[in-house]
Amino acid sequence: MPRNLPGLLDGLELIRQDFPILGRTMADGHPLVYLDSANTSQKPQVVIDTMVDHLERHNANVARAVHQLGGEATEAYEAGREKVAAFIGAQRDEVVFTKNASEALNLVANTLAWAEGDLRVGPGDEVLITEMEHHSNIVPWQLLTERTGATLRWFGLTDDGRLDLSNIDELVNERTKVVSLTWVSNMLGTINPVREIADRAHAAGALVVVDASQAVPQMPVDVVASGADLLAFTGHKVVGPTGIGVLWGCRDVLEKLPPFLGGGEMIRTVTMERSTYADVPSKFEAGTPPIVEAVGLGAAVDYLGHVGMENVRRHEEAITGYLLDGLSSVKGLSILGPKDPHDRGGAVSFELDQVHPHDVAQLLDSRGVAVRAGHHCTKPAHQRYGVQASVRASSYLYTTPEEIDALVEGLEYTKKYFRVD
Repeated sequence: MPRNLPGLLDGLELIRQDFPILGRTMADGHPLVYLDSANTSQKPQVVIDTMVDHLERHNANVARAVHQLGGEATEAYEAGREKVAAFIGAQRDEVVFTKNASEALNLVANTLAWAEGDLRVGPGDEVLITEMEHHSNIVPWQLLTERTGATLRWFGLTDDGRLDLSNIDELVNERTKVVSLTWVSNMLGTINPVREIADRAHAAGALVVVDASQAVPQMPVDVVASGADLLAFTGHKVVGPTGIGVLWGCRDVLEKLPPFLGGGEMIRTVTMERSTYADVPSKFEAGTPPIVEAVGLGAAVDYLGHVGMENVRRHEEAITGYLLDGLSSVKGLSILGPKDPHDRGGAVSFELDQVHPHDVAQLLDSRGVAVRAGHHCTKPAHQRYGVQASVRASSYLYTTPEEIDALVEGLEYTKKYFRVD
């Protein structure tokens, strides 16, 4: 297979040198081939160094101490917020830090049950999701509707892994209060028409929530242009640290939502009788926040901004196309989801006839190739296609054609090991 692919990042080997873990040698002398970036991305040295420097030289709590270290920590934490806001085309005060995307989505689902006025979800209302959602964008809405008496509905999936919008006029109606959907599927790779669906939802008076955990790492994202009212993603998939997520929201929506957690820093005043609350985003950031993680996330989006998200997207399309071609060459292998790399993300799930996904992953791991096996927190989507589990290979800006070749060779080795024709 040709390796000089149009669209690959210029200086790919130099980019790989920014990620120290990619130089690791695994068991039996195999070089690490990391194809699990949809699960978590690797971290460039600049993110590691930035976090270490903060802990070594600037560590203190934020927004509390009047000493110099406290001022430095607060400045660094808020600088992380400003960098994230700029990265997604948002205003600084619209960015709320959480511990991950799951917490951000739970924040929204819970506060909509407690909200006053037109945002409150209650009996007779409908919440609309999709069958391809990550569990983090299913379970919170199930809990919300169970607790409030609202009804949960969903878009189905077509045979080729796309949203079935044939009944959108029936699903999006005057009872629809919330539409929540993934931008890019972590299992199928499908890129959903978020703006189109958002426009339909807004015409019906519904609020639009977007899980952008797979979108923000892979392509340019402008939250305003997306049409979303609220959008969530996680830091560890955008070459940043674990332990930090982002909830972006239109300011007027955030101001109407009540607090999610109570405690320090989210208050304005507290008496024994009642409390009043700080302005957004502080209203949603109770207690000591993920300070060094916010600093690291700021460094991560700076790094991606330097590379250029348009360049990252071109690389993802090129390497995903190469991956799809390589997998298609393996007899007995079935790909789940769209086959066109230009309208899908970099996560590719597949089945190998007569071999359990966990066995495939273990054999690949013995050759240094890291993939994921299981249901990828998308059990309903797997059930839709009649499979219990799948193998998922997912690329990123540091993935090379040679790594895809190693995967394909590993799959052929797996077939021989299990004596599969």
